[in-house]
Amino acid sequence: MSEHPRIIQGGMGVGISDWRLARTVSELGALGVVSGTALDQILARRLQLGDPEGHVRRALDHFPVPQLAERIWDTFYIAGGKGPRAAFRSLPMPSPEPSSEWQALCVVANFVEVFLAREGHSNPVGINYLEKIQTPHLPSIYGAMLAGVHYVLMGAGIPLKIPGVLDLFVDHQPASYPLSVTGAGTDDATLLSFDPGAVVGPAGPALARPQFLAIIASDVLALTLKRRASGRVNGFIVEGPTAGGHNAPPRGTFQLNDNGEPVYGARDAVNLDKLKALGLPFWLAGGSGAPGRLKEALELGAVGIQVGTAFAMCAESGLRADYKQALLDQVRTQTTEIFTSPTASPTGFPFKVARLPETLSADNVLGARPRICDLGYLREAYRAADGTVAFRCPSEPVNVFESKGGQPGDTEGRACICNALIATADMPQVRAGRYVEPGIVTMGDDLPGVARFLAPGATAYTAADVVATLTLEAADTRSTADLLAARGTA
Repeated sequence: MSEHPRIIQGGMGVGISDWRLARTVSELGALGVVSGTALDQILARRLQLGDPEGHVRRALDHFPVPQLAERIWDTFYIAGGKGPRAAFRSLPMPSPEPSSEWQALCVVANFVEVFLAREGHSNPVGINYLEKIQTPHLPSIYGAMLAGVHYVLMGAGIPLKIPGVLDLFVDHQPASYPLSVTGAGTDDATLLSFDPGAVVGPAGPALARPQFLAIIASDVLALTLKRRASGRVNGFIVEGPTAGGHNAPPRGTFQLNDNGEPVYGARDAVNLDKLKALGLPFWLAGGSGAPGRLKEALELGAVGIQVGTAFAMCAESGLRADYKQALLDQVRTQTTEIFTSPTASPTGFPFKVARLPETLSADNVLGARPRICDLGYLREAYRAADGTVAFRCPSEPVNVFESKGGQPGDTEGRACICNALIATADMPQVRAGRYVEPGIVTMGDDLPGVARFLAPGATAYTAADVVATLTLEAADTRSTADLLAARGTA
């Protein structure tokens, strides 16, 4: 594509940036982005809920291998939906040697999400993945490409090998990807592999190669990706520590402030002059939904901005309604509280959490949750004593984690954000017919600022309100300083 979008909607959470939000944003002329995290679970649970509006069925009818789509439908669909106290069916946890059935589910799930996001318009659509969640990468990306995804965005790590994977999948060729394994030697590689022909069947026409945008927190990482990536990197999204979700750890000595949050300093700021010298387009993210930020980004040499929190709180997002309304009530009463937790995520990355009762941000809820790890997306791969690759998670039972060589201190304050984030998309697991998994809400530091999108007396706003506000401000001929002064906020 010769022209990139100025506004990118962030790919948030599990099911928060769903196809409805992405389609709406793309129809408005910005880049709608679906979250690619745990789409196998999302598809399976939508079918177990009965696919009440028929959207999954419609997408499956367009999958290029009908018998594969039918097999997944027959496996998971429950007419009328499961009962409210019935558990969702368990899926295999990701592993280095996954079954062809699980790989097929990943392919189809990513196809469905992108297909629905693209349906009814011709504008670009993107998908966002986390480098930390490596095991589903290959079948997931292939499924998104089958549906014609235009952009692949990836952060939370150093995705050096993804561009080359995109190049191979254009021609339906097999691809491999190195799994990060703790305790492995430099010449001790564990490769994840995916052969489209073995899972999906004979190759069809060549696919379009999506643009690859790496989400970065340093200009050094941008330079590394440009020089060493296995294929072409098309641009960068510069995400600062004010953004929601996982943040890059501070560079240098890890320190906490009086509130127990990581301290970021000058070393954590990206040198935009060095970034511009790479000659690739970039977008600024983290607090970019504020007044004048798009205009300011353009003045700094960026192509545009990525906005997450403002879109996560709009009417079209997949955030469950009661959480969204409670947060908007906090916004209106100026009582929001965002905490950058150094411990909540099993990854060890700082994770930004919105304080909300009845979620894992409340100590009484976190402490009452049974320590169960049954989804496994954020588990750490490690080399076991017998030489095999095994997995552990600091959110699993402490004695189990320790038996796998984990350090006891690493379990303190950990939340199972895999289960919690799916619960936040209103598909919580039910255990023993009684215990319902609580959610966890991640938002950027700019959450209080979404008040700017609420009309007087309104209790909600739309994606169109966000895009219109940001676009109009960028077109204003006044300076950024004058614009901010006119809006009465910085």
